[in-house]
Amino acid sequence: MSQKFPKKEKLKSRKMIARLFSEGKFYKKYPVKVFFIEMEDAETNQATFAVPKRNFKLAVSRNHIKRKLREAYRINKEAHLEKSGKKFALLFLYLGREKPTYTAAEASVVSLLKKLTDESN
Repeated sequence: MSQKFPKKEKLKSRKMIARLFSEGKFYKKYPVKVFFIEMEDAETNQATFAVPKRNFKLAVSRNHIKRKLREAYRINKEAHLEKSGKKFALLFLYLGREKPTYTAAEASVVSLLKKLTDESN
């Protein structure tokens, strides 16, 4: 199995993102919060990543954090989400005020993915 994060797995729909905030359930493992909705008709999991401008004024900083979260998701999605068989729309929101190390970001993402698959089964 490949560990890619192709375009079809990226959540870009503004309607779905708004629906995630309004109707979606969430889990939190500081400094990351994940909003999710189970999708029955989807063929793959879709994910997006957000870092608030309020906490990080520079776009370079926001992009750096999103890159770390995306990489942690890309490496660990197969081990946790693919085996559950259910498909989700996911939004990872970074809540912290300091730039995370990759290990801290990965630990939070892995913990949230485990919780998501355990609760969904």
